[in-house]
Amino acid sequence: MAATASTLLDSFSALADSTRCRMLLLLDRHELTVSELCSVLQLPQSTVSRHLKTLADAAWVASRRDGTSRYYALALDAAGGPRTAIWDLTRGELLARAGSDINQDTRRLERVLARRTEASKQFFASTATQWDRMRDEMFGREAFPKALLSLLPSDWVVGDLGCGTGATLSMLAPHVKRVIGVDSSEEMLASAKARLDGAKNVELHRGTLEALPIDSRELDAAVLVLVLHHLPTPGDALIEAARTLKPGGRVLIVDMAPHEDEALRTKMGHVWLGLPDEQLRRWLKQAGFENVRIDSLPAAPDSSGPALFAAVGTKKR
Repeated sequence: MAATASTLLDSFSALADSTRCRMLLLLDRHELTVSELCSVLQLPQSTVSRHLKTLADAAWVASRRDGTSRYYALALDAAGGPRTAIWDLTRGELLARAGSDINQDTRRLERVLARRTEASKQFFASTATQWDRMRDEMFGREAFPKALLSLLPSDWVVGDLGCGTGATLSMLAPHVKRVIGVDSSEEMLASAKARLDGAKNVELHRGTLEALPIDSRELDAAVLVLVLHHLPTPGDALIEAARTLKPGGRVLIVDMAPHEDEALRTKMGHVWLGLPDEQLRRWLKQAGFENVRIDSLPAAPDSSGPALFAAVGTKKR
């Protein structure tokens, strides 16, 4: 009993500071680095690090390494546990009495997350005509057809989310009823249109993965090939993908396993250095997917990039 009381007292003590509460509100929404927290909170690194240590000592935050970066997130116990109950009460009170500090934090957080994608946008705008060659050099030509073998029912409507130059669309179109490609880059969509010229069952739309121009429950399956590691909030994209799927619809993700190639951030605009299985499973569960399976894909002999995986999940009925 004494140990439990001490743990709860430590929890209350860690929350008895407005800056730490602001920090936890941010980490409840997104994983953030120390430098990103500094930008949002407008505080020096030493102050942010000191508050993070206090929160970590009281088990309020957890961290994970991504290349040379370290991301922090809110850490809670199981639903209905004492720490979750404490945070639910604290968060409700903070939001009910939200002042200028919290409102400004929200606006600055949006700018910080937008900066994560800037390098990706610049990369795709300038390399649309070279992307196919670069992707083949990194990963080979055979990985993606093998990953798509489970998505071939002839009556399906399939969405290629982040379709790029249409390579995946061109493979799917002959085998399914209809395919819908969505990408935020005009240059990529222009390349996709040229590649798919004449295909009667292909639609192309410009849009973001966080706000897809696709009706709810329109798709039987959604495909995200080498997309999530470019997004500041992959979980939001998976929630939106789930919205477009019919109950029982499937999502297929092909992406990179965790790696240490930090140069890919600057060379190709990567936000994440691969996606850990545990994190991906958590995002998929939060988006409403079940029966998640993650399989490593064999590396092609001529590939030079990180290892790939294929993840499949089913939207709950």
